[in-house]
Amino acid sequence: MSDASAPEQPAAAEVRAAAEAVKAALDRHLEAVERRTGEDDPAVYDAFNALAAAAEAYDERLYDRYDEVTPFEIPGADDSLPSYAGPEEPNALSVLIRRDYAVAHPQRLLAQAQRIADVDRDDTPDRTAAMVGTSVHAALGVLFGEYEADEIASRHKEFGLEEGDSTLWVSALDELPEPGEWLSTPFDQADPERVVCRFDVSAVFDEDDLDEDLDGDLDSADT
Repeated sequence: MSDASAPEQPAAAEVRAAAEAVKAALDRHLEAVERRTGEDDPAVYDAFNALAAAAEAYDERLYDRYDEVTPFEIPGADDSLPSYAGPEEPNALSVLIRRDYAVAHPQRLLAQAQRIADVDRDDTPDRTAAMVGTSVHAALGVLFGEYEADEIASRHKEFGLEEGDSTLWVSALDELPEPGEWLSTPFDQADPERVVCRFDVSAVFDEDDLDEDLDGDLDSADT
């Protein structure tokens, strides 16, 4: 007896149609890239999402029909953020940045922070600079008080830090908030549906590439 609740496999023609949709989406994406008016051209963004959706649909039908998958993956918008629901022409924007670090070399961090404290004390003899001592907490306060976040990001190894994941969200606003309006809770109003674009950096991406390279090397060794 057949199981009436089992999902029906797509026909071969459906798989072929999905493949043709991917080809068409590729052409549209390339055309949008060639005609883009800037780094954040909405036509490129829309073409990217259309290509991602077409590739995902083809991959699903290919797997359901033939138990095969494609050798590539195009991340879709649904992987990280919901569909954009903000204003089409934002009057303001908010840039949200998160960078994670491990304190990989505490002694290097302490030495750098103490050096900064000593220089500050020499420059302002009428003020007593904080002595870092053995406090990593104090050292971080001195470090981030002296340098902007972008400079620390570019010199993190010098300060004994090791990069973790980082992300940057560009979020659309209807109007610029009043001065000081959100300072008490600066990260509570991040609305994923208003994110125009985001940029992620993670070692997991490099690990995926490394796994692929290792698999390729193993395959070559077996032949």
